[in-house]
Amino acid sequence: MFQVFRNAWKLEDLRKKILFTLFIILLYRIGNAVPVPYIDTAQLQSYFSTLQNTVLGLYNVMSGNAFSTATIFALSIQPYINSSIIIQLLTIAIPALERLQKEGGEEGRKKIVSITRYTTVGIGLLQGFAYYLLISNNGLVTQPGIWTAIVIILTFGAGSALLMWLGEQITEFGIGNGISIILFTSIISRLPSGTFAMFTNLSTGALAWYQFALIIIGALAIVVLIVFMSKAERRIPVQYAKRVVGRKMYGGQSSHLPMKVNMSGVMPIIFAQSIASLPATMAMFFPKPETGSFWAGVLKAIDSTSVVYIVAYFLLIIAFSFFYSTVQFNPVEIANNLKRNGGFIPGFRPGKPTSEFIRKVLNKITLFGAVYLGVLAVLPLIFSSVSNMTGISLGGTSILIAVGVALEIVQSLETQMMMRHYKGFLE
Repeated sequence: MFQVFRNAWKLEDLRKKILFTLFIILLYRIGNAVPVPYIDTAQLQSYFSTLQNTVLGLYNVMSGNAFSTATIFALSIQPYINSSIIIQLLTIAIPALERLQKEGGEEGRKKIVSITRYTTVGIGLLQGFAYYLLISNNGLVTQPGIWTAIVIILTFGAGSALLMWLGEQITEFGIGNGISIILFTSIISRLPSGTFAMFTNLSTGALAWYQFALIIIGALAIVVLIVFMSKAERRIPVQYAKRVVGRKMYGGQSSHLPMKVNMSGVMPIIFAQSIASLPATMAMFFPKPETGSFWAGVLKAIDSTSVVYIVAYFLLIIAFSFFYSTVQFNPVEIANNLKRNGGFIPGFRPGKPTSEFIRKVLNKITLFGAVYLGVLAVLPLIFSSVSNMTGISLGGTSILIAVGVALEIVQSLETQMMMRHYKGFLE
């Protein structure tokens, strides 16, 4: 990876793109340090220390601790991610949007991007209003009033819209994948404080040396596993029939249909985390029940370290993996495209037999990828429960996102260098 960055730095145009990307990241980090007015940030951080294993804790991870300090970028890119998912699902449910995406060409793509932007602004304002209700109900607003509410909500909404624009600038003028790079920066920004806290616990005896060694070995093993699974794919052989056009013969080539094992990426974990943590998050809005009562037992059962939560979390990841792979990959459409182009899978007739075979293979690799994501997400929870340590239950998700985005960045730089016929890279 470092070799790729060094080679890219030698090219003047890529060097400018890297510097521009770093400049946008600097602006983002500065914005993460600018607090929203009329909020008691000290009490807010103390309040969020009890919510790190809820869906609000997940938002805090995705924002690089900006969510718990109520800065102008507190909502991070969550509104954009949510709007992108909503529009992607609506393109399947609404035929007009599906035609716009498939048949609209470049103009259709621009319209869908525009719809996504407006949806992002709306979701940002809605989440800003929800955030204001959260801090207002807990007495964290220093000057309650209608104008204070307007300022806080509009600041959160404007921050999410500005962050979306900054990500688009990285995509257009930087090294690409702007939204992913911002998310990567948010997660990596927590690394120094987390490392410092870990060494502090080690020096005070709160963390045993063998637990520290297990965390380091586990993190390295997860990184290796993520890199391997990100590259893993099932290749279905495809043969193209020969056809004569005039005096020339076309076709007859052998190719393959690649199907990634982890086709859905980190999205199933994010969906499952949000839904599985929702009961515990809602319980935070109510008074704490008495010890030994029925509701105290229910609250313990839905805690992120309980067996019920871990099992539900694992099953939700598998369910969302199948749902997301079905949305992304349509076997019938793939089979029809192969048939139109004169391609076929050896041993299967074109049309329905081919689509059924592709669906069968898709179900197998999706199950394998879903179990991989589930184990990756559940292992930190189990370790946190066994070792009685908090704050690492989101480690698997964070590492998966960080490593995945890092691989995307390296691949993007390699592609741009390949387009420029960079001799040093080709060697």
